[in-house]
Amino acid sequence: MSVKAVLALGSNLGERSDTLSLAVADLVDSPRVRLCAVSPVVQTKPVGGPEDQPDFLNMVIEVETDFEPHELLAHCHAVEDKHHRTREVRWGPRTLDIDIITYGDLSMDDGTLTIPHPRAHERAFVLQPWAWMDSHATLGGVPVGELAAAAGDFDGLVPFEPGH
Repeated sequence: MSVKAVLALGSNLGERSDTLSLAVADLVDSPRVRLCAVSPVVQTKPVGGPEDQPDFLNMVIEVETDFEPHELLAHCHAVEDKHHRTREVRWGPRTLDIDIITYGDLSMDDGTLTIPHPRAHERAFVLQPWAWMDSHATLGGVPVGELAAAAGDFDGLVPFEPGH
């Protein structure tokens, strides 16, 4: 049985735009993951973590998968590892971060994985690209565009234009 899942991708080290493009390709390289929709890319200031980090590029994709939630998480971590992700500082700079935002209508928190993502409702860098990708999307019954507009980081979010 396949389920639709929303994944958020971010990068603030290296060739950020290339990393995001390659990561999407790597995620859907598995026959168990099919790409349904891709958001525009936004540039944002880091939220939390150490000061003086480079700006992030963020995007959201919707996939259809027959991976179970923990298998999808392992798949996301494998793609992060392929792009030299290190986990040294919480919310620190990284080549690639992939978060599972939603997995169908599932709600779970088992200590390893929390779905829906516990902070997605307050992060414009996830919500606004998601709203552009799917204007009817909701999180917790609230339109993601409304949640984005109310998020504290909304003002720092700008559409990313390569070469600028």
